Amino acid sequence: MVKEQFRETDVAKKISHICFGMKSAEQMRQQAHIQVVSKNLYSQDTSHTPLPYGVLDHRMGTSEKDRPCETCGKNLADCLGHYGYLDLELPCFHVGYFKAIIVILQMICKTCSHIMLSKEEKRQFLDYLRRPGLAYLQKRGLKKKISDKCRKKTICLNCSAFNGPVKKCGLLKIIHEKYKTTKKVVDTIVSDFLQSFDIAIEHNKEVEPLLTRAQENLSPLLVLNLFRRIPSEDVPLLLMNPESGKPADLILTRLLVPPLCIRPSVVSDLKSGTNEDDLTMKLTEIIFLNDVIKKHRMSGAKTQMIMEDWDFLQLQCALYINSELSGIPLNMAPKKWTRGFVQRLKGKQGRFRGNLSGKRVDFSGRTVISPDPNLRIDEVAVPIHVAKILTYPEKVNKANIDLMRKLVRNGPDLHPGANFIQQRHMQMKRFLKYGNREKMAQELKYGDIVERHMIDGDIVLFNRQPSLHKLSIMAHIARVKPHRTFRFNECVCTPYNADFDGDEMNLHLPQTEEAKAEALVLMGTKANLVTPRNGEPLIAAIQDFLTGAYLLTLKDTFFDRAKACQIVASILVGKDEKIKIYLPPPAILKPVTLWTGKQIFSLILKPSKSCPVKANLRTKGKQYSGRNEDLCHNDSFVVIQNSELVCGSMDKGTLGSGSKNNIFYILLRDWGQMEAADAMSRLARLAPVYLSNRGFSIGIGDVTPGQGLLKAKQDLLDAGYKKCDEYIEALNTGKLQQQPGCTAEETLEALILKELSVIRDHAGSACLTELDKSNSPLIMALCGSKGSFINISQMIACVGQQAISGSRVPNGFENRSLPHFEKHSKLPAAKGFVADSFYSGLTPTEFFFHTMAGREGLVDTAVKTAETGYMQRRLVKSLEDLCSQYDLTVRSSTGDIIQFIYGGDGLDPAAMEGKDEPLEFKRVLDNIRSVYTCPEQPALSKNELILTAESIMKKSDFLCCRDSFLEDLTETGYAKYFEEIKKFIKSAAEKIKKTRDKYGINDNGTTEPKVLYQLDRITPTQLEKFLETCRDKYMRAQMEPGSAVGALCAQSIGEPGTQMTLKTFHFAGVASMNITLGVPRIKEIINASKNISTPIISAHLDIEDDADFARLVKGRIEKTLLGEISEYIEEMFLPDDCFILIKLSLERIRLLRLEVNAETVRYSICMSKLRVKPGDIAVHGEAVVCVTPRENSKSSMYYVLQSLKEDLPKIVVQGIPEVARAVIHIDEQSGKEKYKLLVEGDNLRSVMATHGVNGSRTSSNNTYEVEKTLGIEAARSTIINEIQYTMVNHGMSIDRRHVMLLADLMSYKGEILGITRFGLAKMKESVLMLASFEKTADHLFDAAYFGQKDSVCGVSECIIMGIPMNIGTGLFKLLHKADKNPSPPRRPLLFDNGEFHIPVVT
Repeated sequence: MVKEQFRETDVAKKISHICFGMKSAEQMRQQAHIQVVSKNLYSQDTSHTPLPYGVLDHRMGTSEKDRPCETCGKNLADCLGHYGYLDLELPCFHVGYFKAIIVILQMICKTCSHIMLSKEEKRQFLDYLRRPGLAYLQKRGLKKKISDKCRKKTICLNCSAFNGPVKKCGLLKIIHEKYKTTKKVVDTIVSDFLQSFDIAIEHNKEVEPLLTRAQENLSPLLVLNLFRRIPSEDVPLLLMNPESGKPADLILTRLLVPPLCIRPSVVSDLKSGTNEDDLTMKLTEIIFLNDVIKKHRMSGAKTQMIMEDWDFLQLQCALYINSELSGIPLNMAPKKWTRGFVQRLKGKQGRFRGNLSGKRVDFSGRTVISPDPNLRIDEVAVPIHVAKILTYPEKVNKANIDLMRKLVRNGPDLHPGANFIQQRHMQMKRFLKYGNREKMAQELKYGDIVERHMIDGDIVLFNRQPSLHKLSIMAHIARVKPHRTFRFNECVCTPYNADFDGDEMNLHLPQTEEAKAEALVLMGTKANLVTPRNGEPLIAAIQDFLTGAYLLTLKDTFFDRAKACQIVASILVGKDEKIKIYLPPPAILKPVTLWTGKQIFSLILKPSKSCPVKANLRTKGKQYSGRNEDLCHNDSFVVIQNSELVCGSMDKGTLGSGSKNNIFYILLRDWGQMEAADAMSRLARLAPVYLSNRGFSIGIGDVTPGQGLLKAKQDLLDAGYKKCDEYIEALNTGKLQQQPGCTAEETLEALILKELSVIRDHAGSACLTELDKSNSPLIMALCGSKGSFINISQMIACVGQQAISGSRVPNGFENRSLPHFEKHSKLPAAKGFVADSFYSGLTPTEFFFHTMAGREGLVDTAVKTAETGYMQRRLVKSLEDLCSQYDLTVRSSTGDIIQFIYGGDGLDPAAMEGKDEPLEFKRVLDNIRSVYTCPEQPALSKNELILTAESIMKKSDFLCCRDSFLEDLTETGYAKYFEEIKKFIKSAAEKIKKTRDKYGINDNGTTEPKVLYQLDRITPTQLEKFLETCRDKYMRAQMEPGSAVGALCAQSIGEPGTQMTLKTFHFAGVASMNITLGVPRIKEIINASKNISTPIISAHLDIEDDADFARLVKGRIEKTLLGEISEYIEEMFLPDDCFILIKLSLERIRLLRLEVNAETVRYSICMSKLRVKPGDIAVHGEAVVCVTPRENSKSSMYYVLQSLKEDLPKIVVQGIPEVARAVIHIDEQSGKEKYKLLVEGDNLRSVMATHGVNGSRTSSNNTYEVEKTLGIEAARSTIINEIQYTMVNHGMSIDRRHVMLLADLMSYKGEILGITRFGLAKMKESVLMLASFEKTADHLFDAAYFGQKDSVCGVSECIIMGIPMNIGTGLFKLLHKADKNPSPPRRPLLFDNGEFHIPVVT
């Protein structure tokens, strides 16, 4: 059946919410159709029919195609199934509610079943419970509170019975330790109970030790009776909803038997009999055990046997629900693993994630992809095989009836044709392969639906997994072509992250007109040229196109007329076919007319005179020499003036993705997405044509080093090795100066690593000078299409040092890396330096070291993929329902405000032209001045400029964008933006004044020669156009209401994570302080971990430029142990006395600037945990402290002395115990040296309080620590700064708005919530959403216990329920008809007597 567009107004009933609850035995009986009693599945006759009242009775639905259901008579596809029930002989605990049962037992008296609270407390809690709109989270918190209160009481207030703790004991067993007491004063009831055993103890001594462990076993039967007696007014205090379940329902007395269709029997062809589902088998076992217990009870067997059977029945009921129980005793453990209900729901393949949140879909195809530069960037070539199977249901109307008739005649085998036809009032589809197609075509009427093949021009969705960001699925226009692969333009590889080494991609065909429109406008490739991560272009020229364009625009590329026309003709295709190309006049006239490559390139931007595009760009290229702008001797300063390439050769910076000085980006921003896409498609045709004519290949000759290069490399190696030998020699003689915080060995490693890393770089730069400019690898590296200089130097000169997790190759054998070297050898070659190049070949040892480094890279990649994948899933799940509303706030689906205005200014990150700013004024002004020359108008002077600008900005059409609501709310809005423009105008005015003063030009226009007025000239028209452009761009950059800002944020943070390296340490200024970076760091921040791997507090000092002061403060912070500042600690034995003598090293204390003396040491010892009294410590002079031991009941004098001697050196005499060390960091940015402290460790508060530290400028990288010390706002900004810092360190740029949203989500509840299953449970209310994330069963059982309602409003819930979500285009509702009666009806009076009705307004 064709998919009709889903309209909410067409649906008669809408699911408003879902209630969770527990069924009572009575409700189960009402829902069921039969009672199941028989343990046999099939009757014993040959026909193999299911036994009536057995588990496979066909009155519970059907599982076979040929047998209808016996209750409703429908077949397999239509019958939903019917329930049965079976009664348990003895009640059992429900494994899902087992914890809840224990909690209830702890809350009620085990004698009279009343809740153990006083009247006053009851009233208080019931009051709180009656509040409307009590959130799920508050209910859970309240339950914990009530439970804690009840557990503290031991005497029931109702019947004065004594209650002890209730505990779980083994599997599904509960004990009540009634007579256990922890109090010092023994309760009379307990003492009476213990005394009653006096006589027994006299005769049998073994009873005594067991007395304290007296306990009663709470069997399900007892518990059931207790629960049934709970008074109804106490049930709400257990936080249960009386409408959705009573406490007694937590215990199984009756099981529902599910319908057959969810546990079908499989008839096997190979062996006789059937394969039954796990649930069916479990049910038969339960019935069998029921029968056994019944038989035992009838025959009066031993209680022991009945108890054993009861335990077994309980276990089977538990396994039926959850088969992954831990702690089953060996004699009862099942032989083979089965799938319980819980296993069907949980996990990636379970019901929630596998069949509800994500499904397999119809109308999709998948095959291998290949490149095709002849397609435009918004097209995809679809194989004809696929096009014949994917169909689109088209309604016949006046416009298309002729086409439809033709398609129907063609039928399903000829493309373009049709597969099915559905007539207007018939429910039946007709397959066009058979039957008279000619007749059907003639009978076609308006309103019939023809399922036609995919044809050229259809909108399709194209997707590649893993879909890490929204650009992984985009809408293309289909082109049906022969052969068997999907083909698309290589420019679109970057967003999909595709290559053509065998990747496969998916294609979906939207089935309604609305879906097609939405796909093309919101998901079209042209609408997604830029990434929402930071507004940089993603779809841009790559590889061949870059090489071709670079070679085309070199200084020395010339063409004669024939060549030029032939190359230019390659763009005459598709919509450009009829274009009249305007060939510019040749650059060289004599001796022969020649056109430059730059002129040819300009035609890509503006092929004909009718084309309106005037693009302007001035930017530095990749090899810009650093001065003289457009006179750069490398010809690497690109100037494009009014769509003419004036100078500079195009490379990755100006054509490729990832920079905003990109020519396509400028076309997109100034001239719209069509022009940018057209230019890209033209380049994609022209560059390969030029490249294949010119020829571009690579051979072994390109990587053969010359004599000079070999000699230069040898000199470099010799120098480097000599330096390393000197370092090793210095270490051996002890002359090596250590770096702060490192041992001598570590210092040596760091120095050698640094020295050897430099060798490769120098060899690489030597390569570049030696190589010819026609060298292919060099050309590719220069224009940025593939490879880098390091690759070239590795091929030609030297592979370099192999690093394994950031250091040289470690020892694999005893004190050496391989047995080919001497022990303890520190030589470069022995530690993984590869001196050979790939051209010369590696020696076996070098090859082995190179493999080690390569293997590390592979393992790293594999580990990283899993880590980032899970991180991305958590991010998306927590952020998915955040959406910008019409009041500009960002709210979650429940209406909680996360941000009052998105990102602080309500702008869209994808529309940013500057860095985090919506406009670059200078570029806009230059562009306006080039496009509008206004030759007749006079130039404005400084004052005229400012005044004109003010007057233009006061016009009414400028005030339209001033949002008064916004300006009250934030300091951002349009007001801030007005200020920015005014600031820029002022700076332009200052520049004009400076220029005019410099050349002595006066403002009244009388200076001669007139040409001087052209300097810094701005005319009134230009100014007006400039201000208008700025206004338009700013208005265009507003974030649209309905944008899924949360999902964008999650993707923008998760997607760069996959490109980060996993293990990276960064040296924060000092070699010894390494900070965790990369994926582990992002993970720590997002999880809001309490103890992170490298906590560092950076503390600014009160006096910043004094090194001595820095050392003093460092001494106050860093933890100093007694052992570190004493010369010796020895035990002294005198004839009548023994003590420990501590001699302090005063010299060391003075050097380290510590504020320690004998008295403070004495104080520290007293304050420590050693339990030494002040009287036992004697101070002699200023350097000697004596500690006398005291003998105690546990140990003799000698042992006390020994333990003291061991523990004394570990006493902290100064500093903060949590701080391992502090390092002085020297900042040399502003010319003069500034000192600050980097403190390793937590306890921000103590560091801030330290004398000499500037507390207001002290920060930590531990979010939890900051929240504890400085509060939630500080923690929020810590999250923002840390994520940004980590990303910038890896060269990723992320718009700050995304990071702000994430930080706001983590902190909006008033505490920092990590994005883990615990934090998510505190952020989200919805049961379905939590169940679809993790711990599925637990959330569902909890929801049933609390009787939770889920109002289906979030994204996950809507997808699960198949309802359109209210985000994006579903945010607003359309009012179809508004025929309202204008006069509202009068309300009936409240009182009978009219006098009581006093009007509200007097």
